[in-house]
Amino acid sequence: MEAYKRWVRRNKDYVHSMESLANGLTWLLPERFSDSEIGPEAVTSFFGIITAINEHIIETTPTQRVTGQAEPSFFPYSLCITLLKDLETLVEVTAQHFFGDDRKWNFIAATEATKVLVRLAMFRNSGYKMLLHGGETVNTEKRSDVFNSEQRHGNLANPGIHHGPGNLKNHYQQTPWNLEGRALSALNSFGETARMVSQPTWLSRVQHQQAMMEPPTMMVEKPSLSTILSENGIPGGLFMLGEVMFIIRPLLYVLWIRKYGNRSWLPWFVSLGADLIGNSFLSYIATLQSSRKDSLFHLSTPERDELKRRKLLWALYLMRDPFFTKYTRKRLDHTQKLLEPVPIIGFFAEKLIELLVGAQTRYTYMSGS
Repeated sequence: MEAYKRWVRRNKDYVHSMESLANGLTWLLPERFSDSEIGPEAVTSFFGIITAINEHIIETTPTQRVTGQAEPSFFPYSLCITLLKDLETLVEVTAQHFFGDDRKWNFIAATEATKVLVRLAMFRNSGYKMLLHGGETVNTEKRSDVFNSEQRHGNLANPGIHHGPGNLKNHYQQTPWNLEGRALSALNSFGETARMVSQPTWLSRVQHQQAMMEPPTMMVEKPSLSTILSENGIPGGLFMLGEVMFIIRPLLYVLWIRKYGNRSWLPWFVSLGADLIGNSFLSYIATLQSSRKDSLFHLSTPERDELKRRKLLWALYLMRDPFFTKYTRKRLDHTQKLLEPVPIIGFFAEKLIELLVGAQTRYTYMSGS
């Protein structure tokens, strides 16, 4: 296994090229969207699993850990979520083949429930950071201005951390809109300069050598749920609600389909409502951050990009029943008839629409989970 890991890390460009080619060819497998054909989906899942494992090997290449950085999680949550997503279509097809259209939803619900549990565990283990790409991408952004209460309180509560003028200067420089902060920063700078002028040279060398021999060992602690809610107020609570609703939304959708069927509008509206409410909470936090510089809760750039990605996923509601059967399918058929007489374009349009219609029959392709 170690030899394989070394080979993947040395030839990662070649591995990426082969994976892209293999995954692209799986869409051309015969009987890809057949009701009873399990083989093509098994091949697709196999290549997806191999790709996920290789990516995990590349991403976990040993590097020198920076002092003060939190220890990485032992359990590979992101890899686990990716493997579940690669297997869920195979689970759906197999359950449909052996148990029928109605009972397959029991297996799909079990798969979605497993993903919810893993994502909730990852959400908690990451210090309640937003899940990127559904948890498949690890959120490594350091948002100390969000959760690190020591920074907002000047590290006065932590013994063992220097509380001198330099520390206060850095604290107030981070809040330049605070008039008191600017005044104290200027006084601290003056006091520090005076101290450095009067300090003997030999003492400076001793302090520098001591600092080199004893590097800081402060570890960044993950915030608890109570810390987020108490220190970030309403924005922190809205963030938690929005993220939890994004995590459990697919399970709610499947449970309602299991009870009322995928031809009912009720599961469609329940899922859409959960998406709209959850994203409105997170969008409100992003708007609050843009309008108020002193906002207690901040979203990082990758998290703001994640919000845009989630909104793009709303387009999948056009491909979900009953909306697809009543509206989208008619539009696709009408477009195919218009383009059919056109050489080449008509052929590719027909194949594209055929793939879309075939993919729509699989819940896992249109679930957005």
